[in-house]
Amino acid sequence: MKSSPVGQRAHERGFTLIETLVALALMGLVLSALANLTAQWLPNWNRGLARIQRSELIGIALSRIGADLAAAEYVPANRGERRPLFDGSELSVTFVRTALGPNTGPGLDVVQLGETTEAQGFVTVRSRIPFRPLPLGSSLSEQLHFGEPVLLLRPPYRLSFAYAGKDRVWKSSWHDADKLPSAIKLTVRDAASERILAISTVTPVHVDSSAQGDCDSQPGGNCDGKPGDQNNPQGGTQGNPQGNPQPMGNQGGRA
Repeated sequence: MKSSPVGQRAHERGFTLIETLVALALMGLVLSALANLTAQWLPNWNRGLARIQRSELIGIALSRIGADLAAAEYVPANRGERRPLFDGSELSVTFVRTALGPNTGPGLDVVQLGETTEAQGFVTVRSRIPFRPLPLGSSLSEQLHFGEPVLLLRPPYRLSFAYAGKDRVWKSSWHDADKLPSAIKLTVRDAASERILAISTVTPVHVDSSAQGDCDSQPGGNCDGKPGDQNNPQGGTQGNPQGNPQPMGNQGGRA
């Protein structure tokens, strides 16, 4: 005799309606707790990630600025000027360096690093112009019209410069000097809190004086570094190239 379907279902295991409702309630509590935890943790994660990205961008900008300043050349504005074309203030610096870029050929550029105003506030940009000798008696602001700006720093960060010579005394400006500064300090601060960032750095300038100035510092003004007058480049008196004088007596053989 076969058993009825009702009798077969009575021996099957499963969840009752009450057990299902309890499971759904527990799942809802767990998901609610995870949602609250994520809502508290995710903004902190986003802020930390944004801070890391800003630090990387600032580091890249300082590396670019430092490479530019380190390559500054001792180039006068024209033939009548002996001082280098270099003008530095607390918020901007203008100098000459070898042309660099995919669309530039061999030659020199006049580069300006400084602040300009945008809708968001002050931003630090790099601008350039090909170097051409300036007319005598003209000022830099009248003759130099920079273009091709490249954005380096965005608000709220601002960049300031300081300059030092061989004496390592920092100055807020470097105008009309006979030499380039030996080092330039780059200070980045948060404009909102005026806090100076630890990523601030100092970059050395590879060239700080002209080659002629180095020759003038040599004894006798001789760039070859050899003793003796200009008419005798071998450096000796009358005699062999080693500078050893020979006797004036029997030079052709026996008496």
